[in-house]
Amino acid sequence: MDPSNPESFNHRSALLSTGRTYHFVDQVPKGYDSKLNPTLLCVHGFPDLWYGWRHQIGPWVRHGLRVVAPDMLGYGGTSKPTDPAEYTTSKTCADLVALLELLEVQKAVLIGHDWGSAIVGRFALWYPERILALVMISVPYSPPARKYIPLEEIIKKAPNLGYQAYFASEQSTEEIDSHEGSFRDLILDNRERKHRLVLTPQEFSYYNEQLSQGMRGPLNYYRTTKLRFDEEKAANLPSHLRDDLPFLFIYGTEDGTVVKPVLEKSKKFIKRYQEIVLEGRGHWLMVEAKDEFTEKIASWLEGLTSLNLERQSKL
Repeated sequence: MDPSNPESFNHRSALLSTGRTYHFVDQVPKGYDSKLNPTLLCVHGFPDLWYGWRHQIGPWVRHGLRVVAPDMLGYGGTSKPTDPAEYTTSKTCADLVALLELLEVQKAVLIGHDWGSAIVGRFALWYPERILALVMISVPYSPPARKYIPLEEIIKKAPNLGYQAYFASEQSTEEIDSHEGSFRDLILDNRERKHRLVLTPQEFSYYNEQLSQGMRGPLNYYRTTKLRFDEEKAANLPSHLRDDLPFLFIYGTEDGTVVKPVLEKSKKFIKRYQEIVLEGRGHWLMVEAKDEFTEKIASWLEGLTSLNLERQSKL
């Protein structure tokens, strides 16, 4: 597994029981035993790919974890429906469960970054029986709203999220797709300059190639605010995570997406809350702090009694 070479990973593609085709990387450790080696399901955010985990997959596999990293709906080699209603967290979580069923994995550790963090947080509510531990990165847990608050109102309270209103508009798809090369260059270049990242020419080329398939799918996630509220209200989702669920939130002190009031509020709904704060780091921790980030999460997982008990129960 060479992070600079996407083809060095084990790629798979499958039609799931939900009717969507997902492309994913599925990497298993040596001597893999489904009864002894936990599965880590990695969920990327916007605008990213399975490739966002390229620096973590190898080390985590060497720690004895099976690592599964899909291109999420709308990205890369995965289905790209045009209707925003297909991108709600209830449907993307159903896809993830279908992926686990395809892999014959009953329970997994869920880890998500950015939009992926929001998705895995909801996975723990929609499918609490399918999750061993939860790691959220850069976007804090937020409980289901009991009252619908339009995105415009949210932005008034958190102006740093103003870009979301533009992404949620139809105008954004038209403008971004008509200037797609410029947008991709801007996003990728901004990652480098703002957070001191270094993308090799090969990495930059891979992202450009994959994102050139169109941005409607990735942008559709921002168009689901009311749809998600309606689904969660109808299902009467709980606010609290499962009491015995091991939970880790990891973020950088220079990450503008971590809104402190939201972070403090999240702790009220998570009994086993733990956090790791990376000083001087920004939003793209998987690359910006790849070694420290990778090892801290591996160490946290190795220290979980629940994972050890899960292994022992299957002996």
